[in-house]
Amino acid sequence: MNAPSFSPAFAAELEQLFTWRRDVRHFRTDPLPDRTLTHLLETACLAPSVGLSEPWRFVKVDSPTRRHAIRENFAHSNARELAGRGGDDAQRYASLKLAGLDDAPHHIAVFCETNPAQGRGLGRGTMPQTTTWSAVMAIHTFWLAATAQGIGVGWVSILDPKEANRVLGINPEWQFLAYLCVGYPLEPASSPELERRGWEQRNPARRKWIAR
Repeated sequence: MNAPSFSPAFAAELEQLFTWRRDVRHFRTDPLPDRTLTHLLETACLAPSVGLSEPWRFVKVDSPTRRHAIRENFAHSNARELAGRGGDDAQRYASLKLAGLDDAPHHIAVFCETNPAQGRGLGRGTMPQTTTWSAVMAIHTFWLAATAQGIGVGWVSILDPKEANRVLGINPEWQFLAYLCVGYPLEPASSPELERRGWEQRNPARRKWIAR
């Protein structure tokens, strides 16, 4: 089979995709078609993984009780984070919307089976963290595939991972990595919301090589 030839136009569109892949916190409430979610999962599984271990585990959270518990987890975790800040920093932090848990029609938790039988340990002997990194690659692949279809994804990281694992009833040996809010964005944007709200700005120095 011959490898496909990607045109300059496709390369330019791909760069646009990277630019428009943003962390979304403002969602429409209408759900995605089931086939669309299934296709996003199938695309995510095309991500690279160490030793072909495919250690990612995507969990669709539909239970209202479990969603409520995640919201409570976020509220407590966010309050602790706010309490650790002071002055202007605390005020600015409090003004930010940091999760789309109430509006996003779909909640997806992502875990990593850090020592799966699949892959037979290849590539993990000296760097066992590579299963975690592989699962993160699957999250990023899911995110890009969603963006390409006009779907927003928001990564909720202000959570107690042990509590999240417990309330979701997941194997305690699986590593909790992400809680994703998924749905159609209210207002797509090509720049990070934190940048637009003045919380932080990009550092051009990060785009330069470090020479050794």
